[in-house]
Amino acid sequence: VQLVESGGGSAQDGGSLSLSCAASESTYDRGYCMAWFRQASGKEREGVAAICGSGYTDYAGSVAGRFTVSKDNAKNALLLQMDNLRPEDSATYYCAAVERRRLTNKQDLGRAELYTVWGQGTQVTVS
Repeated sequence: VQLVESGGGSAQDGGSLSLSCAASESTYDRGYCMAWFRQASGKEREGVAAICGSGYTDYAGSVAGRFTVSKDNAKNALLLQMDNLRPEDSATYYCAAVERRRLTNKQDLGRAELYTVWGQGTQVTVS
């Protein structure tokens, strides 16, 4: 599986942006969960939002209520709608995939080291 992110760019404080991640083949049907991570300069990579084939979603507390993760099965795509953006949301955003069998609990969805497939990242800047 290969992942390619698109979208991102610049937004003003309180604005919105959308990210998309295209997978080279079906992931959800093959037992993968998909997630968005982000990494700001000088900081560790952190989980933002995740979704599994069942439709189960999980969000970091810092983005809950502002970001919405969804999937488009027909297009093998992972989406992230980001509203009410804040300067602290500025980071490089990565799309990633993990086989569900590698997860033991919902907290594992936020563990970057468990994910085996990564996109190249896309920059989001909020000012």
